[in-house]
Amino acid sequence: MIITKLDIETIRQDFPILKRKVNGYPLVYLDNAATSQTPKQVIDVIVDYYTRYNANIHRGVHTLSQEATDAYENARIKVQKHINAAEPYEIIYTSGTTDSINLVANGFTSFLKNGDEILVSAMEHHSNIVPWQMLCERTGAILKVIPMNHEGELLIEEYAKLLSSSTKLVVCNHVSNALGTINPIEKIISLAHEVEAAVLIDGAQAAPHIKIDVQKLNADFYTISAHKICGPTGVGVLYGKEEWLSKLPPYQGGGEMIAEVTFEKTTYADLPHKFEAGTPNVCGGIAFGAALDYMNSLGYEAIARYEKELLEYATKELTSINGLKIYGTSVHKTSVISFNIEGIHPYDIGAILDKLGIAVRTGHHCAQPVMDYFKVPGTVRASFSFYNTKSEVDILVEGVKKAKQMLS
Repeated sequence: MIITKLDIETIRQDFPILKRKVNGYPLVYLDNAATSQTPKQVIDVIVDYYTRYNANIHRGVHTLSQEATDAYENARIKVQKHINAAEPYEIIYTSGTTDSINLVANGFTSFLKNGDEILVSAMEHHSNIVPWQMLCERTGAILKVIPMNHEGELLIEEYAKLLSSSTKLVVCNHVSNALGTINPIEKIISLAHEVEAAVLIDGAQAAPHIKIDVQKLNADFYTISAHKICGPTGVGVLYGKEEWLSKLPPYQGGGEMIAEVTFEKTTYADLPHKFEAGTPNVCGGIAFGAALDYMNSLGYEAIARYEKELLEYATKELTSINGLKIYGTSVHKTSVISFNIEGIHPYDIGAILDKLGIAVRTGHHCAQPVMDYFKVPGTVRASFSFYNTKSEVDILVEGVKKAKQMLS
């Protein structure tokens, strides 16, 4: 059954934290781009794991270990099906998107030489900049930047000019965490493949809003963090095409990622275990699967439709405030609004909003080059999820007006 319209009040009952108060006010949680909240359906799975079958996996013959192993591997299959990966072993469990990116960056040390080029977009999160800078330092490769415009959109024609036979890797976010822009990654991937460059897509901000199909996108690598998608912190996945994962060397050494160990030589396990050294976040992986079940039960089309309504309403109401400027005005964006009020520091606005029970993010959002481009120290970022309401938008708008009045 395809759900066409969300029952928001019923959905909100799934999220216990939304009932709490902050500083005497009902919580208005608008920091979803940092971390989404967790429904009781996922919390129940976490509690069930620790109360019924908490055990290490893949190693034990006892019942608890077998149950935990089955649940963990079934969750891997849920991720595979959710993003339409060809095989379950193309799904590598990690601690999140940052860990996933570092895994690939570490592996590419073996593939790059002095003068090779890595292209990175101008609107990346620091976690999709710093690992590539470190890789360039190790290998002598050169980092080049795909420019953007004042609407917060990448300049695809300029990107095409940067591509050459020296380009070995292109890295780009699917959605900007600072601006909400949805990047044209199908085109980005296609152009990169024309020069035989590999492509890594940071999907952390896209996965809560867009149903991903990695085969359709033809991405070589795609990263996701569970805590952005109603799941727990400390777990995520790296999708990689089998041909690339087979070529990459192991990221870490230890238990589970080996086939045979002697003091003379070690051979490595097959995929995906080659990249999963040590005891994993078993409960996190299982809960990640439960979070995807929850999201799919609502339906991504219905989520997207409702969040678009919220975005349009919030944009209209916020722009009615004199002196307020929004950064990131692409037609193609998710439910994120980054803004400032002329003459007022974003931190001060965020602090007053917090006193009113409104949770927003302030600062450079781990995207300092974006802030430098717009010549601002940071922004106030309100990021909406499907469990937010228009009445909460109204509370935000009134809070911003009050902050402006107090700080002007």
